[in-house]
Amino acid sequence: MAAVEKNSGPSHSARGTNAFDLTQAALQSRGNAKWNSYGADVLPAFVAEMDFAVADPIQQAIMRAVGKGDYGYPQYKGAKAEIAVAEAFVTRMEARFGWKTQASLVQVVVDLVQATFASILAFSEPGDGVILQMPAYPPFRESVASTERRLIPLSMRDDGERYVFDLAELEGRLDARTRILILCNPQNPTGRVFTRDELTALAELAIARDLIVISDEIHSDLIYGGRRHIPFASLSPEIAGRTITITSATKSFNIPGLRCGVMHFGTAELRQRFAKRIPSRLLGSGNGLGIDATVAAWTQSDAWLDEVLVHLEAARDRVIEVIRSELPQIRCHAPEGTYLAWLDFRELRLNMPAFQFFHDRAGVALSAGENFDPACAQYGRLNFATSMPILERILERLVAAARPSATLTPRAGATA
Repeated sequence: MAAVEKNSGPSHSARGTNAFDLTQAALQSRGNAKWNSYGADVLPAFVAEMDFAVADPIQQAIMRAVGKGDYGYPQYKGAKAEIAVAEAFVTRMEARFGWKTQASLVQVVVDLVQATFASILAFSEPGDGVILQMPAYPPFRESVASTERRLIPLSMRDDGERYVFDLAELEGRLDARTRILILCNPQNPTGRVFTRDELTALAELAIARDLIVISDEIHSDLIYGGRRHIPFASLSPEIAGRTITITSATKSFNIPGLRCGVMHFGTAELRQRFAKRIPSRLLGSGNGLGIDATVAAWTQSDAWLDEVLVHLEAARDRVIEVIRSELPQIRCHAPEGTYLAWLDFRELRLNMPAFQFFHDRAGVALSAGENFDPACAQYGRLNFATSMPILERILERLVAAARPSATLTPRAGATA
């Protein structure tokens, strides 16, 4: 299976001009987890994937392989096809974020949860401390508990305008066996895109405490309002030498089922330390279709991504507009990145977890807040990466459940 070559043609659009006109029946017919985990009467807004069809270059790359019945071990220019992914990653990092690095520092993996587990096993021992922003992506919490490490929470505090981490509070929790910092930027579930000053403060902590940093940057393309993603390893050579960047095209280009991601080691020495503890055969690699799709995404599909970002920003703004106008007792800061909104329902004073309330009373499936932090049962994460009509129905149901007498004001230009 050959990796996809670049071309200069347009990379839109997700199957024509109606990329964002989706029906519930069509989405349920796909058979994926998002639209088939609950009953047909429940609108899903949980798992982090988009409802939109993929970019044409990605679809074409997959169909070329399928048309040839090409399911053998993939190659690229006479070598392992992982080289194509590594080269596409390096080119993209420089073009998009101004970060110059080398393909020799990239290892292709099946997925980033696997990469996180492996990194924890490689650079710490049972009983060692792992710093994790809380609330956190649930598999990160699992990666600490399942490997018998100690979770050291770095609390994401609501300062009234956004969520910020509290390093002063963290200092009292650290000890001599603190080994790893897991950084998620853009942060899931709060949607923060951290500033250079914030990242520099974390880098100074990592250097002072001699920490390895696992930096999950999977949402780095999904940023709004003129903000810019800063790769953590790009801050300085010193911080690069202790940073493992994990990312993939799966979130930005909606291909999570194709199972292909990358680990980037800031130096060859760091990669060698990892390899001494984790044999490469233990990790495996991306599958052929995932490799082709990833290369097509990172080299040919930015026009599609630009269209999607316009839609996502409008969807995000609509979520915030409805919450502030119809449900001001729900706290939610506009996410700076991701397509996920972190909702604080505590002022509703529900007599059950928020997930259960809105599932049972509204027919909407959010991501349960307690999965991100046991203390967050009265929070929920809302995925707004869907069509505007479906998003309107989700919002109408949330408003009706939280305020039974309320009527949602239609957005400007909305049609029935």
